[in-house]
Amino acid sequence: MSSDWAPAITFSIMALSVSAIFVLRGPVGKALAQWIGGWSNNEAKWIEAKARVAGAGSEDVEQLRQDVDDLRGQLAEVQERLDFAERMLAKGRAAERIAPPR
Repeated sequence: MSSDWAPAITFSIMALSVSAIFVLRGPVGKALAQWIGGWSNNEAKWIEAKARVAGAGSEDVEQLRQDVDDLRGQLAEVQERLDFAERMLAKGRAAERIAPPR
């Protein structure tokens, strides 16, 4: 029984192989080749970008650290001013509450 299917399976495999050859030699095959070729280009681009960040990024990182330190100083100053303003407001309200009624 299985020998009845052997020629049909063989013919089907050969037909699929021949049609795949024709399809892959056309524009579809060229597009696939470019797509697969782009995989290695993307990897090279990532490696190049990492090298640029590692090499030239040290000055940028130092500048960013300096900026963060400056911002921390400014934030501390603003917090001190806010605390002072809150104390002054609280002192004024406390004086109003303590004052004798008129």
